[in-house]
Amino acid sequence: MSCISGKRVFLTTYDAEESLIQAWVNFDYRVGNGPISIYECDDCGNYHLTSRPPMCDGLQEALDSGYIQKEKRSRDWERRF
Repeated sequence: MSCISGKRVFLTTYDAEESLIQAWVNFDYRVGNGPISIYECDDCGNYHLTSRPPMCDGLQEALDSGYIQKEKRSRDWERRF
């Protein structure tokens, strides 16, 4: 499935939010830089990531709880072995 916008397509809000959180785990985003939310596309009807506010509740919770930092440390140790 594709979108005329060229953006990656997610079929559900759950999939989009999970991908958003994993992107923050995999890359060195800082608040104010990188994707922070999801939206339903008017063109394809699916979901995309966006850097426009407001921040997605799931991402905010993952940041506040320390989940993203714990996952980053865990992956760092996995790469070392």
